[in-house]
Amino acid sequence: MTLFRAFLTEQTDPDGFYSVLAEDSVRQLAQHTPLNGRTIVDVGGGPGYFSDAFRAAGAAYLGIDPDVGELTARGEAGENMVRGSGTKLPVRTGSVDVCYSSNVLEHVSEPEVMLAEMCRVTKSGGTIFASFTPWYSPWGGHETAPWHFLGGHYARRRYLEKNGKEPKNKFGESLFAFSAGAAIRWGKATPLADLQEVYPRYHPSWAQWIVRVPGVREMASWNLVMVLRKR
Repeated sequence: MTLFRAFLTEQTDPDGFYSVLAEDSVRQLAQHTPLNGRTIVDVGGGPGYFSDAFRAAGAAYLGIDPDVGELTARGEAGENMVRGSGTKLPVRTGSVDVCYSSNVLEHVSEPEVMLAEMCRVTKSGGTIFASFTPWYSPWGGHETAPWHFLGGHYARRRYLEKNGKEPKNKFGESLFAFSAGAAIRWGKATPLADLQEVYPRYHPSWAQWIVRVPGVREMASWNLVMVLRKR
């Protein structure tokens, strides 16, 4: 509930929202791999909220984001933040212990390429953690939801007509329809890593069964997590 309340203020209070999300991300990732003394690459690190949280947990952190506006959203780029593409990471192959990404895959036109890049830069035996908002979830259209259920282009036009400006997340440019099913199929088929876990990120433990049901997982996950182990 704390995360959900924070989520509602993403655009009006980004400091509050991303600080809460970063702290929760550290807690969640620590359930899958030790963080202290580990090297972490965060794909889509933004203005540095995640940098603060991961470094506080003892990790050596590098954040990568393609958007100068995101990198400097707090006035200047955060410490250990660099500009780069998620589909062509400026990181040596097999060089990091953990490759992490939160809420980025739906903003990439080739999400499978980004997942493959995350696997590439991770050491053998290392952890890849990727979470994203499936397109058919209640928030799949982000600020244009729930009208994305009638089509992404329609939802974008409606937002423009109603608000007199484009949404921050523009369907076809910075927001794309990536499904939970497509992500899971990729995770099971890739020769680069072994799929360890899949679960709905913000659900209690008793509700995690929904990811095993096609259709239900698309609309009820809100946010899907995939954890892979590099081969």
